[in-house]
Amino acid sequence: MNSAIDLLKAIRSGRLQDVLAVLDSGAPVELLDGRGDPGLPLGVACFMGFPDIVRELVRRGAKVNTADNSQPTSPVSMAIRGKRKEVLKVLIELGAEIPSGLNTGLSEQEILVARWRGQHYGAAMPKAADAAPDAPVYEEIEMVRCYGTDTSVLDADLIRAAREMEKK
Repeated sequence: MNSAIDLLKAIRSGRLQDVLAVLDSGAPVELLDGRGDPGLPLGVACFMGFPDIVRELVRRGAKVNTADNSQPTSPVSMAIRGKRKEVLKVLIELGAEIPSGLNTGLSEQEILVARWRGQHYGAAMPKAADAAPDAPVYEEIEMVRCYGTDTSVLDADLIRAAREMEKK
């Protein structure tokens, strides 16, 4: 049994539970690609469009940024090549740097909001058990359908908060 191959198969399947099982069995989170650059598992997850797997790989030590994020094998470039906007947003939330002039397919507003989300809800945010006792508790609400709901006010609040963050 080859743990590297098992990890890549699990990532390609898109099943987070399989990826967790392979990683828990000791598979390395960083594998070299055909050119000898690290980050093959994260690159595959980005290209194929699995944001939950991307988050887990980064949580376990995969590097979001490479020496040059405009290189074709960087996680950012892989998400762009795969036309995976949601994965690209997740990468930005997790701290990925977007090289100037790189066409991401995201609007400036989407990038700004992703950065804001990363600072406020990102990987560095403490879990509820680790949080300070006086820290506010936020409930995440998932809405499957928003028919008839005007979300422009919420979007405006997020954008305003993100712009204020950029000024600091």
